[in-house]
Amino acid sequence: MDLKTPLSYLTGIGPGLSYKLKRLNLNTVEDLIYHFPFRYDDFSNTTSALDAKIGESVTLQGEIWSIQNIYTRSRKIITKAIFNDGTSPIELTWFNSSWLIKQIQTGDRLQVSGKISKYKNKLSIIAPRWEKISNLPTTNYQLPTLHTGRLVPIYSETDGLSSKWFRTKIDKFLPLALEEIKDPLPDQIRNGMLPLNTAIQQIHFPESWEEAEKARERLGFDELFFVSLATQKARAEWRNKPILEPLKINPKDIKDFTDKLPFKLTSAQQKVLKEILEDLKGNQPMNRLVQGEVGSGKTVVAATIAYLVHKNGLRTLFMAPTEILAFQHFETLSKLLKPFGVEIGIYTGSRKYDKGKGERGKGKETSPFTLHPSPSIIIGTHALLSQELLTDNVGLVIIDEQQRFGVEQRTLLRNKARIPHFLTMTATPIPRTVALTIYGDLDMSVIDEMPVGRQKVKTFVVPEKKRADSYQFIAKKVTDGDQVYIITPLIEASETLTTVKAVKVEFEKLKKVFPHLNLGLLHGRMKGAEKDKAIQDFRSGKIHILVSTSVVEVGMDNPNATIIVIEGAERFGLAQLHQLRGRVGRGTKESYCLLYTSNSSGDEKRRLKFLETTFDGLKLAELDLKIRGSGQIFGTLQSGRFEFKIASFSNITLLEKTRQSAKNLLEHDPTLDKHPLLKAKLQDIASMVMPD
Repeated sequence: MDLKTPLSYLTGIGPGLSYKLKRLNLNTVEDLIYHFPFRYDDFSNTTSALDAKIGESVTLQGEIWSIQNIYTRSRKIITKAIFNDGTSPIELTWFNSSWLIKQIQTGDRLQVSGKISKYKNKLSIIAPRWEKISNLPTTNYQLPTLHTGRLVPIYSETDGLSSKWFRTKIDKFLPLALEEIKDPLPDQIRNGMLPLNTAIQQIHFPESWEEAEKARERLGFDELFFVSLATQKARAEWRNKPILEPLKINPKDIKDFTDKLPFKLTSAQQKVLKEILEDLKGNQPMNRLVQGEVGSGKTVVAATIAYLVHKNGLRTLFMAPTEILAFQHFETLSKLLKPFGVEIGIYTGSRKYDKGKGERGKGKETSPFTLHPSPSIIIGTHALLSQELLTDNVGLVIIDEQQRFGVEQRTLLRNKARIPHFLTMTATPIPRTVALTIYGDLDMSVIDEMPVGRQKVKTFVVPEKKRADSYQFIAKKVTDGDQVYIITPLIEASETLTTVKAVKVEFEKLKKVFPHLNLGLLHGRMKGAEKDKAIQDFRSGKIHILVSTSVVEVGMDNPNATIIVIEGAERFGLAQLHQLRGRVGRGTKESYCLLYTSNSSGDEKRRLKFLETTFDGLKLAELDLKIRGSGQIFGTLQSGRFEFKIASFSNITLLEKTRQSAKNLLEHDPTLDKHPLLKAKLQDIASMVMPD
């Protein structure tokens, strides 16, 4: 069976099911067999009702004595059956499953799996899994059943596609598909791990927890290995590319620029600047990632480099993930560079320029962001990817908060110039081992020192009983002239997350809590002009309290804001909470971060308590990695389409192993010509993990 066969071509999968499968991004046979279970229900304990313990998950074999649908007063349907395995009768109960009485008849012999409970002194199983013993499915593997009496795989589902459906289809098509799969890993890299075919079979239908774990190890290794191999190969290829032209670095230009800064560069900034200058002097294009805390001075380093590029007669493209951050950078770079005659342009969804015509678009008469027809530095959002944008003579591309962009966007931007230098920046703390895997194609620099005078923000986890007191504290601070952020996790109220604060609902509530103060609203769905007005009003002091989502995580700089309140703090990772905390403490006043949580879990409160005493973002990221796993920190791999199904960045040992394996392989076979299966596999997924 060809792995690329569309699922719609398979027997029993019509247009309706095809549409539902596409919602899970399942389009081909290969997609289906790589739709791995995310957990298993352990029904391998086959016993008798007499020996089963309350609360225990078991599998029983017996006969149906009776089955009927019962209608409640609210017209809900409950299906009840009396089942007897020869030792004791048990009541089986299903909800909203009236069709079962057509499939299960009195006298049928069933194998049922579920958790034993007791209701009104009767043994019971709620919503049991079941299969007819007289008509057990013929599976393609050793165990006689698919849905009961084993480790039962549970899959991500959608309406009309249950885990039972996936088990049945995968059991049918997997043996045919596995015949077409060739293992791309050579024996020396696999080094005792399962062959790929065996791992795929065992991840779906393991006979034991040990088999499931060995399958996860092999498949997780593959995911991390290919990411690491792709990044390291891209790094080697990047180093062989010619640059536009080597930059001429005049030490006097650097001194002139840094001497006129309103502050002195920290030793960490000077160290990173030196590393970047060494890159620029070489004959290879720079490809460097700069990590640094919020407020550590990454933008000043970027401005210095952009100035040197300007002195060489070349342009810089500076890309930010949001308009808020783009305008923040526009203001900052204008203050730093315009005194040196460097023209700054901006290009976002709401403000653009035309060559020789200047700014265009609505509202340009009142816009504070005056544009130049031929700027040396162009700052913008993803709108910089527009083909109409003038990008000739670009010598440097800078991307801020680069983890927020997919690889495809970064690739397009980099391809705007022939071969520019490439500098990316992030304030998101990334543990070194993880960074070396995800960003293995980049050299890394860390600004690990905060500017002199930058304060630590006093941080407190606020219990619900202290909420009223904290509101009084906030009101007093505002009366004294301070300003406040209040952050919520959602934009609108959710039916499924009823306890999670929503920004629109909270905004209305807080207007009643603070009737004498001016409150503003900010979230990602607002129009650009509305966002601009809210931000400008907050900066000018017209708004005392800004109620917002985490859209303010980057790009908001208001030194007069001294308090940030974070509702539903348990829903954020420690690294993101640390980022949000960085919105205050930017001036000379003492600042505070108040963490509100609706989760009374002791573990959750202990996790948040670390923020009260820890102010190192990298330590917090590493801690979150251990406690919550990688998904809470990084989401899916920032690559456009590729995402991990098995692997986790929290498995540091496996990360090290895959990176070293990739390094060793490329040292002996840099083109992968000796490993054609591996090369073909890498080419197949390279566009999903790294730029060409």
